[in-house]
Amino acid sequence: MIVHDTPLPGVKLIEPKVFGDERGFFLESWNASVFAANGLDLAFVQDNHSRSARGVLRGLHYQMSTPQGKLVRVTSGAVFDVAVDIRRSSPHFGRWVGYELSESNKRMLWVPPGFAHGFLVLSESADFLYKCTTLYDAPNDRGIRWDDPAIGIDWPLAGMTPQLSGKDSVAPCLAEAEVFA
Repeated sequence: MIVHDTPLPGVKLIEPKVFGDERGFFLESWNASVFAANGLDLAFVQDNHSRSARGVLRGLHYQMSTPQGKLVRVTSGAVFDVAVDIRRSSPHFGRWVGYELSESNKRMLWVPPGFAHGFLVLSESADFLYKCTTLYDAPNDRGIRWDDPAIGIDWPLAGMTPQLSGKDSVAPCLAEAEVFA
């Protein structure tokens, strides 16, 4: 496994070792000791799986009093995956990173607590899997507007109009959102 630092300290782009031949492939998507040896000593309590169609944009999501770390990956299709630093005390507050995650590149992204997360589906559909460090907590679920100009995410829309949930379509901009100290 190769763990790459990103321009946002704490966010990691992970490339697993893939062993493949004419029969298919094998990879380890999670191994506690290997991740810990790479500075990611994590304990997960919930796994999630979503399927979305092309143009679906989910996010930017986070939880306040029970912040989640997320290890995310795509098993079918492709997405543009984004993490935004929403810690006011951080010198990187309001900055974002984005990477394509797909079934072909098999990359994963570690999104630590204190960051908002979202993704845009680039393929006809995508299966998106993520491991969480805390349980989903609906009363503490928050969102930030996906197209907030103060953040300036360069979503690869290529002429698509993103499909949003009702909650995401009315999310506040970063300046009005409840964020971390």
